[in-house]
Amino acid sequence: MNQPVPNYLPTASMETLKQRSRLLQSIRAFFEAQGYWEVETPILSRDTVVDAYIDPFTTGWHSQEGAGSSAANKQPETRYLQTSPEFAMKRLLTAGADQIYQITHAFRQAERGERHNPEFTMLEWYRRGETHHDQMTFVEVLVRQVYETAGSLSDQSTRPELPRDPFQRFSYEEAFQNYAGLSALTSTAEQFQQTAVRHQIPIPSDFDTTDCLSWQNLLLVELVEPALRQLGAVFLYDFPPQQAALAQIRFEDQPGPEGVAERFELYLQGIEICNGYHELTDAAELRRRIAQQSALRQKEHRPALPAESYLLQAMDAGLPACAGTALGIDRLVMLALGKQTLQEVIAFPFERA
Repeated sequence: MNQPVPNYLPTASMETLKQRSRLLQSIRAFFEAQGYWEVETPILSRDTVVDAYIDPFTTGWHSQEGAGSSAANKQPETRYLQTSPEFAMKRLLTAGADQIYQITHAFRQAERGERHNPEFTMLEWYRRGETHHDQMTFVEVLVRQVYETAGSLSDQSTRPELPRDPFQRFSYEEAFQNYAGLSALTSTAEQFQQTAVRHQIPIPSDFDTTDCLSWQNLLLVELVEPALRQLGAVFLYDFPPQQAALAQIRFEDQPGPEGVAERFELYLQGIEICNGYHELTDAAELRRRIAQQSALRQKEHRPALPAESYLLQAMDAGLPACAGTALGIDRLVMLALGKQTLQEVIAFPFERA
């Protein structure tokens, strides 16, 4: 009978942790060979995420300046553990950086499971003058190299292999047409609901049946993503504008009047590995999105987001045209090494941290 591993020990084996180290070395070598240079930015910052559905960890900071009773009674300033190094890396682009990457720890509340850990390792990079389509090509080359390196480290005969042909690419609209049987961009809430009923999809008790974004997310999980899983490796791109986050919106040649967000995600065996944008450079539009996302958070009785940030100051000064990608290292290592859970490739996951 297998005995439980004591909590003071890592959940990953020493062999796997050594393999993980080799994969990180190969990733750094890949970026250096492509002309990128590595940067470091703060993990704790006054800036934070622009997303209604991502919750950052927060802490209070007490300045020691002006020691005395007035200083002691001063309210602490809020600092955020970063959910992504995005804001600071874009400030570097504004300052003159051209193509940069970073491997860092990121933190997100309420994300826990076999493929989620509140503290995780993120690889993020940006390059001036590129689009999200350029980044998809770059990501595929990177992923293939990581898989090749992993295969040289140990026997990966049980691991699902990557397709030999180029990774397939579907727009969000094409994927919904193919696998859900309706338009993601022009369907009404009633049409989404009819599709869910037809496929006998359970509707959560607190579900807003009038919200098209909620329906898109539900049908994506229940109908589209299972189909993508069968393809092995596939890019999904040009998302609905309500899911733009910090991506540009393109209006030309689109079925819907609101355009599409120039954003992509890569799925490997049905698991989302990365998120990339043709980056928003308009500071006024970013302010509008921050206000919109904060309103959504307050509607759910969650803390508002800061209205101003160093990123906004940088964008006011002129963020250059660029594209960027954020990739979950833990998930990629898990898949490349043929593991089933993040706990198998992390030394000390959240419950042992």
